[in-house]
Amino acid sequence: MLKKEVPPPSPEITTGLKLGLRENLAQFSLLVVVNGFVGAMIGLERTLLPLIAEKDFGIALKSAALSFIISFGLVKAGVNFLAGRLSDKIGRKTLLVTGWVFGLPFPLILMFAPTWEWIIFANVLLGINQGLCWSTTVIMKIDLVGSKRRGLAMGLNEAAGYIAVAASTLAAGYIAGAYGLRPYPFIMGLGFAGSGLILSLFFVRETQAYARQEASQHPASEKPSTAQIFKLVSWQDKRLFAISQAGLVNNLNDGLIWGLMPLYLARFGLSIEAIAAIGATYLASWGVLQLITGGLSDRMGRRPLIVGGMVLQGGAIYLLVLGNSYWNWYTGAFLLGLGTAMVYPTLLAAIGDIVHPEWRASAVGVYRLWRDSGYAFGAFFAGIISDLISMEAAFMLVGLLTVLSGFLAAFYLPKKEE
Repeated sequence: MLKKEVPPPSPEITTGLKLGLRENLAQFSLLVVVNGFVGAMIGLERTLLPLIAEKDFGIALKSAALSFIISFGLVKAGVNFLAGRLSDKIGRKTLLVTGWVFGLPFPLILMFAPTWEWIIFANVLLGINQGLCWSTTVIMKIDLVGSKRRGLAMGLNEAAGYIAVAASTLAAGYIAGAYGLRPYPFIMGLGFAGSGLILSLFFVRETQAYARQEASQHPASEKPSTAQIFKLVSWQDKRLFAISQAGLVNNLNDGLIWGLMPLYLARFGLSIEAIAAIGATYLASWGVLQLITGGLSDRMGRRPLIVGGMVLQGGAIYLLVLGNSYWNWYTGAFLLGLGTAMVYPTLLAAIGDIVHPEWRASAVGVYRLWRDSGYAFGAFFAGIISDLISMEAAFMLVGLLTVLSGFLAAFYLPKKEE
């Protein structure tokens, strides 16, 4: 379908550039730090906003309380798609800086929002911030390291982001327990956004030439259109379809945990600090263990980690609600984080294995469109099922769906990468 050859990138664009983690360690490390600030932004609200919906705004319906996740997920998914394509056209750094500009007002709105509609608007801004900043840091790291250590690079990237999410979640929870839900827990966000903007504007360098360097080492091929890339990643290439659906379901169950877990635990009389600690256990195990799973996928292949991780996630969700005890909650949170750590960086690395470097950023954008739309689907689904049946029913149905997604990935993903 895409057989027409085109000239390789001009030599002057790529001469002198070296691909590899060690060769680009300084810039790679800087991007890890930047992504830490990206993750810290979202950690501010992981535990607190569902509680704020009930306590500050009197929102009883779970479907309404979770509306902020729906707005966040839909916007982030759409921006991911645009970021992938735009980064190929105008460069990565421009989008990274733009994302931080959109993120600056977010903590201020959470601090002083007079109505729930302002909270939803703040999450629109957060969706733009996360879509542009997280997408571009992913793409830039893939650009820098080349193909040999792609899994390790994605493990480091996602670990930095989610360790920061966990730390920010825990810190915000303890500040809220001591000083109230608003405004003090969100003051940290001003520092996160300001630091991310300064580093991105003055110290991060453009990496698009590295992608061209890698592309020059591959057989030249015609770059597909946006529509062609969308079809390939979404359903035409069964390997990419398997990756996309797994990403969507992964974030669907994360949307459930994000929105319902604080409300579910609060029902048992747990303090804000205890709820935040359980949530941080999930996020910390997800973050830290990616330091292992990303590199492991380079050695043992992507399929075992993706399939095993999805099945483990489903089982962990059941454990969270089958027994109402701290042992169940902490163990379930840890295992859910482990399963997600097995899947998250591996899916990104698998995309890079399959697609041509010249249109890899666009393919990653389509994948992230489907993956992060899972937040919206998860929040909507969890809210409706909780209102119509119960929160326990929502957990169990999403757990089953996660296991089925793992089986689907097992059917379509190759047993050994070519």
